[in-house]
Amino acid sequence: MLAAARVPDHCPALVLNADFRPLSYFPLSLWSWQDTIKAVFLDRVNIVAEYDRTVRSAAFEMRVPSVVSLKAYVKPTRNPAFTRFNVFLRDRFQCQYCGERSDLTFDHVIPRSRGGRTTWINVVTACAPCNLRKGGHMPARAEMYPRIAPHRPSVVELQNNGRQFPPNYLHQSWADYLYWDSELEP
Repeated sequence: MLAAARVPDHCPALVLNADFRPLSYFPLSLWSWQDTIKAVFLDRVNIVAEYDRTVRSAAFEMRVPSVVSLKAYVKPTRNPAFTRFNVFLRDRFQCQYCGERSDLTFDHVIPRSRGGRTTWINVVTACAPCNLRKGGHMPARAEMYPRIAPHRPSVVELQNNGRQFPPNYLHQSWADYLYWDSELEP
């Protein structure tokens, strides 16, 4: 067997908090198999489930963990950071003017040229064509209003929105800890 065939690539571990909830749904809290094994040896995690794959050294062999839980509880942040990704997640990755889901950008509802600030309550997700069409105009002048009023989301809102976008790969051992409607891969 080739050495490359034995490397456990594509074996990420789902990382759960000490309360057995994922640290994050979107992006899903995953660690590489290398980081997971390092955390096991540093005694920072408990192994909850394992893959059928193993890693070996001259004197040691272990199955690759597929689900781990932190030994120490990490208190979730109360206020999500204002980032481009979190704005897109709040707006469910769709233009707040036309509903398009591709070529997404930021749009300042009150343009910066008119004193608008880059804050949760003034920024929405917009596709590039809508953003160009609105330009530096106020919503009334452009006759373009966001579908949902921009607001500061809670962590729970972002987590719930993140559940609407399951990753392309979900291992069966993760099923008891994730809550998506889609089928898990075998």
